[in-house]
Amino acid sequence: MKIIPIGIWGGYPKANGANSSFLVIDGDFHLLIDCGSGVLASLQQIIPIHTLDAVIITHYHHDHVADVGVLKYAKLVQNQLQEQKSITVYAHAKDKTFFQWKSTEDIIFQVIEEETEQEIGPFTIRTAVTNHPAYCLAVQIENREGKKVTFTSDTAWKDELVTFAEGSDLLVSESNLYEHLEGKIPGHLSGREAGKLANAANVKQLLLTHLPHFGNVNDLVEEAQSEFDGPVSLAVVHREYEV
Repeated sequence: MKIIPIGIWGGYPKANGANSSFLVIDGDFHLLIDCGSGVLASLQQIIPIHTLDAVIITHYHHDHVADVGVLKYAKLVQNQLQEQKSITVYAHAKDKTFFQWKSTEDIIFQVIEEETEQEIGPFTIRTAVTNHPAYCLAVQIENREGKKVTFTSDTAWKDELVTFAEGSDLLVSESNLYEHLEGKIPGHLSGREAGKLANAANVKQLLLTHLPHFGNVNDLVEEAQSEFDGPVSLAVVHREYEV
């Protein structure tokens, strides 16, 4: 299973960048986690849009859904040029935005429930509610070989996420804050807290994403390493991480 960062920024993309998003590949199945601003432009440097099979949306803040409307147009155009293939977008129904998205022959919208288990392609998908101002789901992906990747999505500290992420081969954690901002900005983790989560959940590797636009982001790695002895790194766009 390959994990490829498509974007790494929180809030809005930096110049020539994209909001935090990840492509998960197993065999010939391509699953996208979140679809914020700049994601489709970045994604096409890895795969053509018509090869994308499914998308999971963790919540409805703009930095996670801004390109969903663009994806609808892309699928319409691509299906006129290529062999017809629909794509399924999975998202929770706790927000009225979901009910404004209409399924077509090009793109199908399907509800994903909290704290459930369902099959999407070759993956078993599990979800857990995070601690964020908007209703948001952390996502865990397990392939048929039993390899597990957990994505925190947007969240402040929540004890239940330790159990949820337990034993993951890779934890992809948001790290939108520096340690001195803990408790001052709601709904996000610091680098230190991401390391604390990785340590408590006994994961094998920690990858930091949803990065801030200020300060030295390399400090987030040092913060995480103060709590977690395993490998820690900032997510690098288009780099392949194998689990």
